[in-house]
Amino acid sequence: MRVIVLGAGLLGTTSAYFLQQLGHEVTVIDRQATPGAETSFANGGQISVSHAEPWANPGAPLKLLKWLGREDAPLLFRLRADMRQWLWGLQFLRECTPARTRHNIEQIVSLGTYSRDTLQQLRRDTGIRYDERAQGILHFYTSAKEFDAALAPAEQMRQLGCDRRVVGADEAVLLEPALATIRPQLAGATYTAADESGDANLFTRELARLAEAAGVQFRMGCHITALRTAGDAMDHVEITNAEGRYERVSADAYVLAMGSFSPLLAEPLGLRLPIYPAKGYSVTLPVRDASAAYTTSLTDDEYKLVFSRYTRPAQDGQPARDVMRIAGTAELNGYGRELNRVRCEAIVRRVEELFPGAGDTAGAQFWSGLRPATPSNVPLIGKTRLPNLYLNTGHGTLGWTHACGSGKSIARIVSGLAPELDFAFTGMPAASAPHLLPA
Repeated sequence: MRVIVLGAGLLGTTSAYFLQQLGHEVTVIDRQATPGAETSFANGGQISVSHAEPWANPGAPLKLLKWLGREDAPLLFRLRADMRQWLWGLQFLRECTPARTRHNIEQIVSLGTYSRDTLQQLRRDTGIRYDERAQGILHFYTSAKEFDAALAPAEQMRQLGCDRRVVGADEAVLLEPALATIRPQLAGATYTAADESGDANLFTRELARLAEAAGVQFRMGCHITALRTAGDAMDHVEITNAEGRYERVSADAYVLAMGSFSPLLAEPLGLRLPIYPAKGYSVTLPVRDASAAYTTSLTDDEYKLVFSRYTRPAQDGQPARDVMRIAGTAELNGYGRELNRVRCEAIVRRVEELFPGAGDTAGAQFWSGLRPATPSNVPLIGKTRLPNLYLNTGHGTLGWTHACGSGKSIARIVSGLAPELDFAFTGMPAASAPHLLPA
């Protein structure tokens, strides 16, 4: 079949790669000049199956009340005159029950484990390199209350096959010596040896290169303006192409993988996707003191931050250098991407508290991206009521973790094949499709 993939981020690019592997003629359309240039550009870098506890959990409502009005809050819900935000918020509260949280963890772990395995197989098959590090991920806690609250979800993850092992403060320091400076504050930690990290943007560009060499066409610099139907099916996509001209492009099937912008294009078709942009922040710091900087990928659950380490190769006359990438927090405040300096400075301040002197704060590079969040943190992957329109969107903070598994799964669904994992795919018999709002 001829398949158009809408979006060239992690999810669009992995979808295109696996669709081509199954023999389809694939075209990817995106407004940016290069793949992976939006939410995939400077994210936290973790392949984190262990990061499976959703934002919506039994402890979330009280935390949100405590954080209300705090500019540096890990999760900032900035109320707006926006019905989509309010509906999303009500659904979020619905997902905070213990039963819904357990169900959502099961979905997130199942997809995450499959996706990590798929990424590792892809690496073996293609030799793709993206500054990957297979050193595991360490979740650490400086609050005894937060550590205690993490034990039950960690146990559920272990029962589901994600070996998130509980470790004491001393073992945490053995696993990551840079934590020695805060040893007196450590309440405990969990460690998942099978988790990984890597540069998501580099991966996306390298996979796009492999896909293009295999025949996938990438049409970059093209603005998608509307999806059009004829009868009960998709008929064509309207775009403004790279030359600024109006154009209609058509195919046999279409995959919507446009992150936070997916619901805006789907709504005129009568598809209401429960996705709202959660603006996340990242800071990239050159390493100043390697002995004080972490090397293992870390998660600071209390502050909703993740930490990865990269080595930037020499280029353009600049020497190779090590950098620290710290990303996280979430701000639900519409589609604006302007940087909030208070939130940026809060991240740097936390890094200095944990790893004093490790990074060159004067050389900090700040970035924000819109993560497509569903209330449950479970993404929308699968069929819609339009027989030739498919979804691969709504991955929130776990787009990098879930990208390869989601891409391979949607490629199989488009091809009429059964997915290889047990997951609540939209429009599939086992899914009951609880994620989609009524039209």
